[in-house]
This record gives sequence, structure tokens and C-alpha cells, in this order.
Amino acid sequence: GGRRSQPAWLLARPALVSVVANKKVEAGLARSLLYELVQPGQQPLALAGARAAVVFTSAASLVTAVRSGALPAGAAAVLYDPEAWPYTPAGEQGDPVAATARAAAAAHAAGLQLIAAPGLDLTTVLAPGRTAPRSQLFLELGLAAAIAAHADVLDLQAQSMERDTAGYASFVTAAARQARREHPGVGLVAGLSTNPPGGAVRSGQLVAAIRATSRVVDGYWLNIPGPGDRCPGCQQAQPDVGIAALAAVL
Repeated sequence: GGRRSQPAWLLARPALVSVVANKKVEAGLARSLLYELVQPGQQPLALAGARAAVVFTSAASLVTAVRSGALPAGAAAVLYDPEAWPYTPAGEQGDPVAATARAAAAAHAAGLQLIAAPGLDLTTVLAPGRTAPRSQLFLELGLAAAIAAHADVLDLQAQSMERDTAGYASFVTAAARQARREHPGVGLVAGLSTNPPGGAVRSGQLVAAIRATSRVVDGYWLNIPGPGDRCPGCQQAQPDVGIAALAAVL
């Protein structure tokens, strides 16, 4: 992952649909390395020349889908998103590194990239009873390094910190350094959200987070979540915030 002048972008299919409505954003994304994140069983739309990556919250189901050929034709990658939530099996939450290794082995055997996106809340399972911030525990537990050892791309889920540019940059920089020490060639992306926990964000806050870390990571996963099972606390989706941030940096 030598730092590209043009960052890579990861966007879920509905987010990609909403942002390419803006022609400047569509043109900018078409010049970038772009991954369209789809759910199992969804067909990618390949907007703006995106490569498809299929998202799994369970390594077991990822391995099964890859081995049975149940991915869309032309998929470039699979993404493993283990978090402390009901969608990731408890055994995988307790040993996300071994689960990532299994996912990577299956992906690589099928000629696919593995993107790993471990949630910071895994620290509640791995270091129960500790009161330090999750980002600090994530670093102390060496999770960025241990998971990067198996992944082609590591997503640092820093979006909960994006209102605090210095805090966001500090965590992303430390985690990136840890990951690259273990796996010098790993691709690194940092998480951003138009709807992070704790209330509204402005596009300027996303732009500040990008500018503070663009020399440290290779790209960004821009989440544009709406209310639903996976985000029970989410307010209405805010694609305009994402479009404005992308338009400012592309």
C-alpha cells in the first residue's frame, strides 16, 4: 500500500447510488480505486467503474459462500466485519484474529482479496471490564497488527471519533503504524460516517478527518447509514453530507 495521491473509496451499494447522483463526485470516484460493498445475494451495479466486494459479518458464512461459489461474477474481494453484535458468532468475537485468518485463506484460495474491518467494540469482549476508551484498548491489544497480518486491506473503524479531528488522526496514525509494522504491504482505509453515534456531523468534519489522515492511509470507507437492524440508533440517512465531503476532496 504505497500512499496513492488519489485515495481508494469503499461505499455500500445504496451509498454509492446516492453519491453518484452528483456528477462531480461520480467523475472523481471513476478516477479512484472504488469498491462497491454488496450484501450476500445482491448484484453489484458497478457504478463509476467500482469493483465488487461482498460483506460478511461471520467468517464461517464467508468461507461457505466463497467455497460454494455463491458470489457475484467478477467480485474482486470479500469483506469480513466482525463486531460485538449478534451478527458475528460469539466464537469469532472471542478470537477475531483466527477468524480473519480462516476468511483470508478461503478468499486467497479463490483469487479474492480479503478486506478486514474489525469493530472497536470487540475490545468489550477481548478486554472485559476495562474502562479505557475502545480505541486505546484496540491499540493496546495489538488488533491492528494481528488482523493486518492476514488481510490484504484493513479498515480502521474510526468513524465514532470523526468529530474530534486530532483524536481521529491520532488513532488512525497509531493503528496504521502498528498494522504496517506487521504487514508492510497491507492496504489501509479509515472509516467515516455521515451518521456516527452521538448526533449529527457536518461535511466539514469529514473533510477535516480526511485531510488529517490522507498521508497515513490509502483510502476511506464512507458509511451513509440509515435506521435499521444494524444501526438501531441511526437517524435518517444523510447522503448530502457525504456528497459534500466527497465533492470537496475528489
